[in-house]
Amino acid sequence: MWLESSDRFQRTADRYLRWTAWLLVPLYVVGVVALWAAFLHAPTERVMGEVQRIFYFHVGSAWTAFFAFFVVFVAGIIYLWRRSPFWDELGAASAEVGIIFTTIVLTTGPIWAKPIWNTWWPWGDPRVTTTLVLWLIYVAYFALRSSLPEGEKRARFAAVFGIIGFIDVPIVFLSVRWWRTIHPVVITRTGASLEPEMVQAMLIAVAAFTVLYFTLLFLRTAMRLQQTATEEMAQAVRERSE
Repeated sequence: MWLESSDRFQRTADRYLRWTAWLLVPLYVVGVVALWAAFLHAPTERVMGEVQRIFYFHVGSAWTAFFAFFVVFVAGIIYLWRRSPFWDELGAASAEVGIIFTTIVLTTGPIWAKPIWNTWWPWGDPRVTTTLVLWLIYVAYFALRSSLPEGEKRARFAAVFGIIGFIDVPIVFLSVRWWRTIHPVVITRTGASLEPEMVQAMLIAVAAFTVLYFTLLFLRTAMRLQQTATEEMAQAVRERSE
């Protein structure tokens, strides 16, 4: 059943807001450590120089975007199974955050690419192209949601779209192994082709972006649930007045 009590939505929203507040201190701590690791702990790359430090934020945001769209994928499957609007709202919130981090990937990449590859945007590069397609897929996800009226039909279509759209995530990840690309393969079967301090900085950055992801996810889910609770209360009032 699509409509659930507004009180239940509000209680769930309040719980997510508390989780958001609990994450603020860990987010601050790990964020400061990530900045220290990226700019002070990791050595300067011999060939690329200081601009290589963008790598830590580029990889951290890419990992977080992949994880966010994986949550959309899982939320879509659970929604189709249980038909609970909570999973629809969670999936939509995760897609919003995923688009933000994919935008960071597509922004930091050109900043890094210009001094190294002498181009802002290497057209035809498989990883660049598949990442742009990933961003467009989830922009289209929200175009689909906005084109349909609220209710089970919109949630069902969005769930299916989110599940299918996730197919591009492993394609992006494996693109440097499947096709010729100017992107280096950093992580191989034998380990990471980086200095130990660089690996540590990368992992700390990934941890920082992951904590930021959950903070934003909980906040956006709470906001969406509060909006749903308000709409249900308004609908109940209208039904009683008729």
